[in-house]
Amino acid sequence: MQDFLIIGGGIAGISAAARLSHLGRVTLLEAEPALGYHASGRSAALFEPRYGLAPVVELSLASEDHHRHAHGGVLSPRGMMIVARESEAAAFAEDIADMALEQISLAEARAIVPILNPDAVALAAFADHAWDIDTDLLIQNFLREARGNGAEVVTGARVTGIARDAGGWTVTSAAGSHSGRMLVNAAGAWVDGVAQMAGVRPLGHQPNRRSMARIPAPGGHDLNRWPMVFGAGEGWYCKPDAGALIVSPAEEHPMDPHDAWADDMVLAEGLARYEEMVTEPVTRMISNWAGLRTFAPDRVLVIGPDPRVPDFFWLAGQGGYGFQTCPGASQLAADLIAGRAPGLDAATVAALSPARFG
Repeated sequence: MQDFLIIGGGIAGISAAARLSHLGRVTLLEAEPALGYHASGRSAALFEPRYGLAPVVELSLASEDHHRHAHGGVLSPRGMMIVARESEAAAFAEDIADMALEQISLAEARAIVPILNPDAVALAAFADHAWDIDTDLLIQNFLREARGNGAEVVTGARVTGIARDAGGWTVTSAAGSHSGRMLVNAAGAWVDGVAQMAGVRPLGHQPNRRSMARIPAPGGHDLNRWPMVFGAGEGWYCKPDAGALIVSPAEEHPMDPHDAWADDMVLAEGLARYEEMVTEPVTRMISNWAGLRTFAPDRVLVIGPDPRVPDFFWLAGQGGYGFQTCPGASQLAADLIAGRAPGLDAATVAALSPARFG
């Protein structure tokens, strides 16, 4: 019997496997044939520690040192910009206050992103406290740590049954049965389904689709130094990606858990919102995809033992914050499981706990 069974091979489960491998024997089960297949493989991969509600920000700040320094670091400079029409002034002001951006002139903004449309963009703000995350390197670093401590990683292991007895948990999967003392639910969009299968009360997590389109570099520009650009109120965004540009309508459409794909009409609407704010038209799409961003009802991550079933541990509700918070989230999980005092303050730990749902 293992000490820890982790269900879910996205960045939440992988980082938890690395941390828990220092505490005991770990088996991680992933339903798909590869790790990071769903939301973790479809992320915009930006580290902006001021993005999100207060407990999320605290987790992001707790993750910064690991992102910068562990194994040589995984961050590279990107920066972020918010642009808005005059009619969007209220949303623009709220955005720049929340994320500590500095308002700049349109001329300054166009010096950074020359395709901004002066007939549409009236307001702009910029900050350099945003970085690209090398997500593949981050995953491989955590995997190397986990496997180096003897963790077992099983792919193609879609869970079909979960049973609990006095000794712990038995999980039946397409790759066989596995037993463990503690069950860690890091199943992304499927977390509430895993809870139901285990006889644990679901918490109301909601997967939401977000779509992406990859387009050629607008006007043939070198995008290397361009920041990530958001429309006010996150009505759309674009981000340089390996010489091309990814554009998202930034939608949040509630979905049942599934292997998500982009909706053509939603993409078209998002690309149209982007096009209104720039001078270069979208002439073709290289590729498109979608992922599910799963939130708890209060849009804060859920990290901690279930209050009714303490050997069932929630590591869920990452939403759009999974990569940027995973060092802090996985460390908190390990601290709670080990009975150590967490590095986060007590109010933040309580705000993240599943006990907050009663």
